[in-house]
Amino acid sequence: MAFELPNDFRCPISLEIMSDPVIIQSGHTFDRASIQKWIDSGNRTCPITKLPLSENPSLIPNHALRSLISNFAHVSPKESPRHQQEHSHSPSQPLISTLVSRSSSHESKLESLTRLVRLTKRDSLVRRKVTESGAVRAVLDCVDSGDEGLREKSLSLLLNLSLEDDNKVGLVADGVVRRIVAVLRAGSPGCKAVAATLLTSLAVVEVNKATIGAYPDAVPALVSLLRVGSERERKESATALYALCSFPDNRKRVVDCGSVGILVEAADSGLERAVEVLGLLVKCRGGREEMSRVSGFVEVLVNVLRNGSLKGIQYSLFILNCLCCCSREIVEEVKREGVVEICFGLEDNESEKVRRNATNLVHTLLGNPMDS
Repeated sequence: MAFELPNDFRCPISLEIMSDPVIIQSGHTFDRASIQKWIDSGNRTCPITKLPLSENPSLIPNHALRSLISNFAHVSPKESPRHQQEHSHSPSQPLISTLVSRSSSHESKLESLTRLVRLTKRDSLVRRKVTESGAVRAVLDCVDSGDEGLREKSLSLLLNLSLEDDNKVGLVADGVVRRIVAVLRAGSPGCKAVAATLLTSLAVVEVNKATIGAYPDAVPALVSLLRVGSERERKESATALYALCSFPDNRKRVVDCGSVGILVEAADSGLERAVEVLGLLVKCRGGREEMSRVSGFVEVLVNVLRNGSLKGIQYSLFILNCLCCCSREIVEEVKREGVVEICFGLEDNESEKVRRNATNLVHTLLGNPMDS
């Protein structure tokens, strides 16, 4: 059947129908065996664009194309009929078949999703099998269904699938971010928390941080959830914002959504993850300017210094140092709050980062850095 398949299904290197298509940094797709042979031969450029590749290029599975090839040919290009028969005995195969079938009832799909969530939670092999089968599209359709039961289970399944690093870029390419944003805006409380956690998982990959941050309404939806959500939702949204803000370009986006005041309020209510997000936002000029305008922010940070965890103390010291380097008024306010004495008390702290940040802040407060 190979001659009947579109040319786009052929590997640009081998010109054979791809059995395991993968995407490289240039955005082009090749059969895994062919591009791996190219890389193993010492080549560090894209065979098509000739653009340079990294020293250890990532090969991201192109599940969407693999599914198209498989569906077009009616026989999986990677597996012989004998292998397909063997794999059909896998406990996940009937569940996947039920999920992708248009004739399956709501109850049977819900049951399949529930069981697949359990199987994929710990089994990497099942996670790969679900993605390679082309079932992700059916899972995304369940998110779109409007049924909260199907939506919550399908989001949990997507979260499990995202545990595989190779799946993270593929899920974003398949359009999962649009579904996540819709859930953050109008889903049930349980679904919103899972959706925010899924964004955090996807944002582990650097390219996804940029893609998610630039997606319309993604950051505003997280900030809104941080403002009005339940305790769990606020924690998960803050964690997702932290993951996104490790990418510098996203910090201005988060600040421009009016997040700083909301984060300060969350920190004041005991959500230390909000302090960690502020510790990233303070690295951009807009973040520092917004923080300097928030009444009572210094008192919130001082309270974390006195009562917070080691990580909370570390970030609070860092934020105060950054703000004091830019404002004499904040220097005087921080001194009045007794922060110098607090820093002296942290000189023997078990955390090297806390000790270093405390020393830096004392130097800023007592070393007259504003006169330079």
